[in-house]
Amino acid sequence: MDKTKIDWCDSSWNPVTGCLHNCEYCYARSIANRFGFHANEPDINERILEEIPISRGKKVPYLFDFQPTLHKYRLDEYLHKKGRNIFVCSMADLFGEWVPDSWINKVMGGCQNAPQHNYLFLTKNPARYAELVARGLLPKKDNMWYGFSCTRPGYTGWFNMGFHTFASIEPLLEPLEIPIVDWVIIGAETGRRKDKVIPKREWIEEIVSQCAESDIPVFMKSSLSEIWGEPLIQEFPERLRRSVI
Repeated sequence: MDKTKIDWCDSSWNPVTGCLHNCEYCYARSIANRFGFHANEPDINERILEEIPISRGKKVPYLFDFQPTLHKYRLDEYLHKKGRNIFVCSMADLFGEWVPDSWINKVMGGCQNAPQHNYLFLTKNPARYAELVARGLLPKKDNMWYGFSCTRPGYTGWFNMGFHTFASIEPLLEPLEIPIVDWVIIGAETGRRKDKVIPKREWIEEIVSQCAESDIPVFMKSSLSEIWGEPLIQEFPERLRRSVI
Protein backbone atom coordinates (compact mmCIF):
# COMPACT_ATOMS: atom_id res chain seq x y z
CA MET A 1 0.00 0.00 0.00
CA ASP A 2 0.99 3.63 -0.33
CA LYS A 3 -1.16 6.55 0.79
CA THR A 4 -3.53 5.89 3.67
CA LYS A 5 -6.56 7.45 5.37
CA ILE A 6 -4.97 6.76 8.77
CA ASP A 7 -4.31 10.29 9.95
CA TRP A 8 -1.31 9.68 12.24
CA CYS A 9 0.95 8.28 9.52
CA ASP A 10 1.81 8.95 5.88
CA SER A 11 1.57 5.42 4.51
CA SER A 12 0.72 1.87 5.49
CA TRP A 13 2.76 -1.21 4.55
CA ASN A 14 1.54 -4.79 4.84
CA PRO A 15 4.25 -7.43 4.35
CA VAL A 16 2.17 -9.51 6.77
CA THR A 17 -1.63 -9.62 6.78
CA GLY A 18 -4.16 -11.44 8.93
CA CYS A 19 -4.85 -11.74 12.64
CA LEU A 20 -6.32 -14.21 15.15
CA HIS A 21 -7.39 -11.80 17.91
CA ASN A 22 -11.06 -11.79 16.77
CA CYS A 23 -11.73 -8.25 18.03
CA GLU A 24 -15.39 -7.40 17.48
CA TYR A 25 -14.56 -3.88 16.27
CA CYS A 26 -11.86 -4.95 13.75
CA TYR A 27 -12.06 -3.06 10.44
CA ALA A 28 -9.23 -5.06 8.85
CA ARG A 29 -11.02 -8.41 9.04
CA SER A 30 -14.04 -7.13 7.10
CA ILE A 31 -11.76 -5.66 4.41
CA ALA A 32 -9.76 -8.87 4.02
CA ASN A 33 -12.85 -11.07 3.92
CA ARG A 34 -14.55 -8.78 1.43
CA PHE A 35 -11.61 -8.76 -0.98
CA GLY A 36 -10.26 -12.20 -0.13
CA PHE A 37 -9.93 -15.11 -2.51
CA HIS A 38 -11.26 -17.71 -0.01
CA ALA A 39 -8.47 -20.13 -0.90
CA ASN A 40 -7.93 -23.26 1.16
CA GLU A 41 -6.13 -22.37 4.36
CA PRO A 42 -2.87 -24.37 4.60
CA ASP A 43 -0.62 -24.52 7.64
CA ILE A 44 0.80 -21.11 8.58
CA ASN A 45 4.24 -22.16 7.33
CA GLU A 46 2.71 -22.56 3.86
CA ARG A 47 1.02 -19.14 3.87
CA ILE A 48 4.15 -17.50 2.49
CA LEU A 49 3.73 -15.78 -0.88
CA GLU A 50 6.78 -15.16 -3.06
CA GLU A 51 4.79 -13.03 -5.51
CA ILE A 52 1.35 -11.50 -5.62
CA PRO A 53 -1.29 -14.03 -6.69
CA ILE A 54 -3.17 -13.31 -9.91
CA SER A 55 -6.65 -14.61 -10.73
CA ARG A 56 -8.40 -13.84 -14.00
CA GLY A 57 -5.92 -11.07 -14.68
CA LYS A 58 -6.48 -9.35 -11.32
CA LYS A 59 -4.23 -9.15 -8.27
CA VAL A 60 -5.41 -11.03 -5.19
CA PRO A 61 -4.24 -9.11 -2.08
CA TYR A 62 -5.79 -11.50 0.47
CA LEU A 63 -5.45 -15.02 -0.90
CA PHE A 64 -6.27 -16.60 2.47
CA ASP A 65 -8.69 -13.89 3.61
CA PHE A 66 -7.73 -12.84 7.17
CA GLN A 67 -5.53 -15.85 7.98
CA PRO A 68 -1.97 -14.71 8.85
CA THR A 69 0.08 -14.56 5.64
CA LEU A 70 3.61 -13.41 4.78
CA HIS A 71 3.86 -11.45 1.50
CA LYS A 72 7.59 -11.64 0.73
CA TYR A 73 7.16 -9.68 -2.50
CA ARG A 74 6.23 -6.61 -0.45
CA LEU A 75 9.39 -6.50 1.65
CA ASP A 76 11.18 -4.01 -0.61
CA GLU A 77 8.15 -1.85 -1.53
CA TYR A 78 9.58 1.25 0.18
CA LEU A 79 13.23 0.66 -0.61
CA HIS A 80 13.59 3.57 -3.04
CA LYS A 81 10.83 5.91 -1.83
CA LYS A 82 11.29 9.20 -0.02
CA GLY A 83 11.21 9.19 3.77
CA ARG A 84 7.84 9.04 5.49
CA ASN A 85 6.09 7.75 8.62
CA ILE A 86 4.92 4.21 7.85
CA PHE A 87 2.38 2.19 9.83
CA VAL A 88 3.69 -1.38 9.53
CA CYS A 89 1.07 -4.14 9.17
CA SER A 90 -2.13 -2.14 9.49
CA MET A 91 -3.89 -5.32 8.27
CA ALA A 92 -2.31 -7.63 10.85
CA ASP A 93 -0.81 -7.93 14.30
CA LEU A 94 2.83 -8.58 13.49
CA PHE A 95 3.51 -9.45 17.14
CA GLY A 96 0.62 -11.85 17.67
CA GLU A 97 1.62 -15.07 19.43
CA TRP A 98 0.98 -17.04 16.23
CA VAL A 99 3.48 -15.06 14.09
CA PRO A 100 6.76 -16.95 13.55
CA ASP A 101 9.98 -15.16 14.59
CA SER A 102 11.21 -15.66 11.03
CA TRP A 103 8.40 -13.46 9.67
CA ILE A 104 9.17 -10.70 12.14
CA ASN A 105 12.87 -10.92 11.25
CA LYS A 106 12.09 -10.55 7.56
CA VAL A 107 9.93 -7.47 8.17
CA MET A 108 12.62 -5.93 10.38
CA GLY A 109 15.16 -6.63 7.67
CA GLY A 110 12.97 -4.80 5.16
CA CYS A 111 12.81 -1.83 7.55
CA GLN A 112 16.56 -1.73 8.05
CA ASN A 113 17.14 -1.88 4.29
CA ALA A 114 15.16 1.38 3.92
CA PRO A 115 16.35 3.52 6.88
CA GLN A 116 15.03 6.78 5.39
CA HIS A 117 11.58 6.01 6.85
CA ASN A 118 10.11 6.00 10.34
CA TYR A 119 8.37 2.70 11.13
CA LEU A 120 5.41 2.51 13.52
CA PHE A 121 4.38 -0.91 14.82
CA LEU A 122 1.19 -1.57 16.76
CA THR A 123 0.17 -4.69 18.67
CA LYS A 124 -2.39 -5.97 21.14
CA ASN A 125 0.29 -8.34 22.46
CA PRO A 126 3.12 -6.11 23.80
CA ALA A 127 4.45 -9.01 25.87
CA ARG A 128 5.94 -10.23 22.58
CA TYR A 129 8.10 -7.10 22.50
CA ALA A 130 9.63 -7.99 25.87
CA GLU A 131 10.13 -11.58 24.75
CA LEU A 132 11.97 -10.47 21.61
CA VAL A 133 14.07 -7.97 23.56
CA ALA A 134 15.17 -10.72 25.93
CA ARG A 135 16.40 -12.74 22.96
CA GLY A 136 18.02 -9.78 21.21
CA LEU A 137 15.57 -9.89 18.31
CA LEU A 138 13.89 -6.47 18.56
CA PRO A 139 15.89 -3.69 16.84
CA LYS A 140 16.42 -0.57 18.91
CA LYS A 141 16.60 2.09 16.21
CA ASP A 142 15.80 5.80 16.23
CA ASN A 143 13.34 5.31 13.38
CA MET A 144 11.43 2.39 14.91
CA TRP A 145 8.42 3.04 17.16
CA TYR A 146 6.74 0.25 19.09
CA GLY A 147 3.10 0.86 19.93
CA PHE A 148 0.44 -1.09 21.78
CA SER A 149 -3.34 -0.91 21.92
CA CYS A 150 -4.65 0.25 25.28
CA THR A 151 -8.45 0.52 25.53
CA ARG A 152 -9.36 -0.34 29.12
CA PRO A 153 -8.00 0.27 32.65
CA GLY A 154 -5.69 -2.19 34.30
CA TYR A 155 -3.29 -2.50 31.40
CA THR A 156 0.10 -3.84 32.41
CA GLY A 157 2.92 -4.94 30.17
CA TRP A 158 5.92 -3.82 28.20
CA PHE A 159 6.54 -0.09 28.18
CA ASN A 160 9.83 1.57 27.42
CA MET A 161 13.07 -0.33 27.99
CA GLY A 162 14.83 2.44 26.06
CA PHE A 163 12.77 2.02 22.88
CA HIS A 164 10.49 4.61 21.25
CA THR A 165 6.98 3.67 22.39
CA PHE A 166 3.41 4.87 21.91
CA ALA A 167 -0.05 3.93 23.12
CA SER A 168 -3.03 3.76 20.78
CA ILE A 169 -6.26 4.29 22.71
CA GLU A 170 -8.71 3.37 19.99
CA PRO A 171 -11.45 2.78 20.65
CA LEU A 172 -11.59 4.71 23.92
CA LEU A 173 -14.15 2.67 25.85
CA GLU A 174 -13.85 4.04 29.40
CA PRO A 175 -11.62 6.25 31.56
CA LEU A 176 -8.06 5.02 31.98
CA GLU A 177 -4.63 5.94 33.27
CA ILE A 178 -1.92 6.50 30.70
CA PRO A 179 1.35 4.56 30.89
CA ILE A 180 4.56 6.53 30.41
CA VAL A 181 5.25 6.41 26.69
CA ASP A 182 6.59 8.78 24.01
CA TRP A 183 3.28 9.41 22.28
CA VAL A 184 -0.45 8.84 22.80
CA ILE A 185 -3.07 8.43 20.04
CA ILE A 186 -6.76 8.64 20.95
CA GLY A 187 -9.79 7.67 18.86
CA ALA A 188 -13.43 6.59 19.05
CA GLU A 189 -14.89 3.39 17.69
CA THR A 190 -15.59 3.57 13.96
CA GLY A 191 -16.83 1.31 11.18
CA ARG A 192 -19.91 -0.89 11.58
CA ARG A 193 -19.85 -0.42 15.38
CA LYS A 194 -19.60 3.37 15.22
CA ASP A 195 -21.42 5.01 18.17
CA LYS A 196 -21.59 1.67 20.04
CA VAL A 197 -19.50 3.30 22.78
CA ILE A 198 -19.19 7.07 22.57
CA PRO A 199 -16.27 8.40 24.63
CA LYS A 200 -17.15 11.09 27.14
CA ARG A 201 -15.35 14.41 26.82
CA GLU A 202 -14.14 14.19 30.42
CA TRP A 203 -12.38 10.90 29.65
CA ILE A 204 -10.48 12.62 26.87
CA GLU A 205 -9.73 15.66 29.02
CA GLU A 206 -8.26 13.44 31.73
CA ILE A 207 -5.95 11.73 29.22
CA VAL A 208 -4.86 15.09 27.82
CA SER A 209 -4.16 16.32 31.37
CA GLN A 210 -2.12 13.22 32.23
CA CYS A 211 -0.10 13.59 29.03
CA ALA A 212 0.52 17.30 29.67
CA GLU A 213 1.89 16.50 33.14
CA SER A 214 4.33 14.00 31.65
CA ASP A 215 5.12 16.05 28.52
CA ILE A 216 3.68 13.39 26.20
CA PRO A 217 2.41 14.54 22.76
CA VAL A 218 -1.25 13.72 22.06
CA PHE A 219 -2.81 12.96 18.70
CA MET A 220 -6.60 12.96 18.46
CA LYS A 221 -8.05 11.07 15.54
CA SER A 222 -10.75 12.71 13.44
CA SER A 223 -13.30 10.32 14.99
CA LEU A 224 -13.21 12.55 18.10
CA SER A 225 -14.14 15.76 16.28
CA GLU A 226 -17.84 15.68 17.24
CA ILE A 227 -16.95 15.09 20.89
CA TRP A 228 -13.93 17.39 21.26
CA GLY A 229 -14.72 20.02 18.66
CA GLU A 230 -12.27 21.86 16.45
CA PRO A 231 -9.38 22.15 16.39
CA LEU A 232 -8.36 18.68 17.48
CA ILE A 233 -5.06 18.28 19.31
CA GLN A 234 -2.80 16.55 16.78
CA GLU A 235 0.74 16.56 18.12
CA PHE A 236 3.66 14.44 16.96
CA PRO A 237 6.90 13.53 18.73
CA GLU A 238 9.73 15.61 17.31
CA ARG A 239 11.21 12.67 15.45
CA LEU A 240 7.94 12.09 13.59
CA ARG A 241 7.27 15.73 12.68
CA ARG A 242 7.94 15.29 9.02
CA SER A 243 6.20 14.27 5.86
CA VAL A 244 8.50 14.52 2.88
CA ILE A 245 6.67 12.30 0.41
